[in-house]
Amino acid sequence: MNKKETRLRRARKTRAKIAELKAVRLTVFRSNCHIYAQVISGCGSRVIAAASTVEADVRAQVANGGNKAAAELVGKLIAERAKAAGVEQVSFDRSGFLFHGRVKALAEAAREGGLKF
Repeated sequence: MNKKETRLRRARKTRAKIAELKAVRLTVFRSNCHIYAQVISGCGSRVIAAASTVEADVRAQVANGGNKAAAELVGKLIAERAKAAGVEQVSFDRSGFLFHGRVKALAEAAREGGLKF
């Protein structure tokens, strides 16, 4: 197995448990240059809120989309948008990424923004 396959295997286990609970999930994807976050409904068919470093207003505030500062900004933004859509309780889906660095920064910023997970 290569690095991507092992990450996807870890993600599959987490997503299976979240789907079993029918919980709204906050899913995170990170690439070398950007970080993306989505709040997905319990049925898994609808995106309730989304935020990423690709958006023009975020790019204006942060020079580099692949660092912790950008992840914190996206975390605050996704929390704000989810609360506006009426979601406060989510399950955190880290997509198989380890919980440190940018993923951790995004999660902590979302918690500070008012999301509970």
